[in-house]
Amino acid sequence: METISDIKNLTMTSLNQMAHNIAEAAPKVLFAILILMIGWILTKLVTFLLKRALKFSKVDKLTEVINEKNLFGKTDLKFNVTSVIVGFVKWVLFLVFLIIASDIMNWEIVSIEIGKLLSYLPKLFSAITLFMIGLYIANFIKKTIKGLFESFDLQGGSIISSFVFYIIIVTITVTAMNQAGVNTDLITNNLTLILGGLLTTVVIGFGLGSKDIINSLLFSFYSKRNFEIGQLITIGDISGKIISIDNICLSVQVSNGDEIVIPIKEVVSKIVIKKKEKNTN
Repeated sequence: METISDIKNLTMTSLNQMAHNIAEAAPKVLFAILILMIGWILTKLVTFLLKRALKFSKVDKLTEVINEKNLFGKTDLKFNVTSVIVGFVKWVLFLVFLIIASDIMNWEIVSIEIGKLLSYLPKLFSAITLFMIGLYIANFIKKTIKGLFESFDLQGGSIISSFVFYIIIVTITVTAMNQAGVNTDLITNNLTLILGGLLTTVVIGFGLGSKDIINSLLFSFYSKRNFEIGQLITIGDISGKIISIDNICLSVQVSNGDEIVIPIKEVVSKIVIKKKEKNTN
């Protein structure tokens, strides 16, 4: 009988303690749930107002510019500035209210870890911003180099511009990772050796092949300095009026109305006779 009585007392004590713990924790749980609900409502309100403010400030024009520049290449991936900003603010607010609820529940570990995550978010956001700016600059330089090669009618513009683009992307990626607090010493050391070798190869090859570029620049400078549109000239057996001059060729309209295109190299290497227009008065 004593054993049964002891078991009964132990059971009642456990149940009373459990009921006491539940009664003590219930207000905290309800208050934490209330805080999360208030946080959810305030987050919805803030994100709604933020969307309206961003729409009023026409920040979506920046989205159009980024997508038109094809920063991510020819893919279906589209970048939306408004979505990024609103998403960032929404998660920051959510984490703030989650920290408050954790403090109410005395979940110190959860509160501390979420606080660390919250303090890390500005670094992450700045790293993403840095990467986007670097991506824009890399894309701009790529198009500039490609356009420069096309203007001189030189081959290899796509390869060289893509090579420079990826070098800049790798560099800006490592920089963004450093900004985000990632240790990139191992990556940096290996990339330095690889990029050093590649750049040495490219510089030597480009130096050996830059003769044509220098010649094109000098020929273009010579032709534009010594000739002008509307001028009458004779080059070999061709006589006529200059109707256009560019970096590659010179166009002459002959007496029968035909247009003859003469490469700048031919103009520079041959004797050119400049004629004066006859005065009809």
